[in-house]
Amino acid sequence: MIKLDWRERAIARKIEQNPYYRFQNLSEIRVGAKLGISIDVNQACVDDWLRLPGISITQARTLVEMNNSGIQILCIEDLAATLGISVTKIAFWKPILNFSYYDQNSFHAPPKINPNTATLEQLEAIPNLDHDMASKIIKNREEEGKYRNLPHLQQRLSLSPDFVYHLMYYFQFD
Repeated sequence: MIKLDWRERAIARKIEQNPYYRFQNLSEIRVGAKLGISIDVNQACVDDWLRLPGISITQARTLVEMNNSGIQILCIEDLAATLGISVTKIAFWKPILNFSYYDQNSFHAPPKINPNTATLEQLEAIPNLDHDMASKIIKNREEEGKYRNLPHLQQRLSLSPDFVYHLMYYFQFD
């Protein structure tokens, strides 16, 4: 059982009621860490980054774009350099940051691509996605516009739930 004082319990209630609660200060970050909240720096989405106090939408998008391009952040100093700020300004984020390294060639962490910008070759590189399906994704995208998310892609292409389940490990929509 997690031990929290009366102030921490009030903060914990706020955090537990909102899965995207935006932390306001170090005290709230410490409570979040005690609750098991962790942001995986190299897999975080914009919403994850926006939970941190003082980060802008532009900074959050930049971090996601860097990750999508294959650049990994390995420590708080890398994060500060990416954001163009001093380590001391973000050091209090450390209790909920997780700096894990992911091998880009690993089966466990396949690189994600955006089906709205992917080339035929990129789509064909996805296991079990053949030339015909890759061509269908691109043709539909060109005729009907960008896909909003995976369910939208599934609906437009009449894909089976099993196939969409497979694609969620390879697709990321920006």
